[in-house]
Amino acid sequence: MPPEEPWTIGRLLAWTAEFFKKKGSDSPRLDAEVMLAHVLGYERVQLYTHYEDVVGERARGEYRDLVRRRSEGTPVAYLVGRKEFYSLRFDVTPAVLIPRPETEFVVMEFLAAVKEIEGPTAIDVGTGSGCIAVACAKHKPGARFAAIDASADALDVARRNAARHAVADRIEFLEGDLLAPLAGRPAVDVIVSNPPYIATAEVEALDPGVRDFEPRLALDGGVDGLDAYRRIAAQAPPLLKSGGRLILEIGFSQDAEVAAIIESTPGLRFSATVRDLQGHPRVVLATRE
Repeated sequence: MPPEEPWTIGRLLAWTAEFFKKKGSDSPRLDAEVMLAHVLGYERVQLYTHYEDVVGERARGEYRDLVRRRSEGTPVAYLVGRKEFYSLRFDVTPAVLIPRPETEFVVMEFLAAVKEIEGPTAIDVGTGSGCIAVACAKHKPGARFAAIDASADALDVARRNAARHAVADRIEFLEGDLLAPLAGRPAVDVIVSNPPYIATAEVEALDPGVRDFEPRLALDGGVDGLDAYRRIAAQAPPLLKSGGRLILEIGFSQDAEVAAIIESTPGLRFSATVRDLQGHPRVVLATRE
């Protein structure tokens, strides 16, 4: 376009999407829209109702900085400080894993498990942004959670998200290692977790946007990626009621290994594997005997 042509919202989006496409982005247009909407204080749909509006120099400067940082690999969610999960907005920072659509299957399985239970009790292990516990509590009135994370900074983010969605009074946040902070507590109806499941040797091969920006604590699952599953399975039985459910997100090739861990744990019984929309194994279900 001629340089004298004004920088409208439409022109900025077109230029940025093409720039990101050349950089190899998987979602060039979406990235451009999310960042420009953030700078302008709009919802994404408003970009199209203001398509011909000229963007001022100050906003263009802010947007230019975000485009540069995105081109250097910073995830969009960290640039704008939020991510949608289960139709809810969550604050995110580099202290927490960015919520992903696949994790919504954990929420769906929780809601199915407690459908007939009034006021269920639950534990979220490795809560991060709090997306699982908050979404579950929001969509199951009366549900009460203990949400645990080893990172104090992550818990600060999770507390903000619980307050944003008005469920803070039903979630107790605890700092500690997996289920250790709840040793000796009364048993609950459900334990949910999206634990780290990437094998240590595979972390360096991850997409740079994940490897270089998201917390390694939430990614590295040990030599074979299964360390957290072994430990959660061993710690879970005393904290689950008889018939209680253990709901674990897994890597797409880990279903057999995680099922074997569960079957070898006294007090737990493997129940099922849930597949995602691409047909990949995504969640393993277990039951307290």
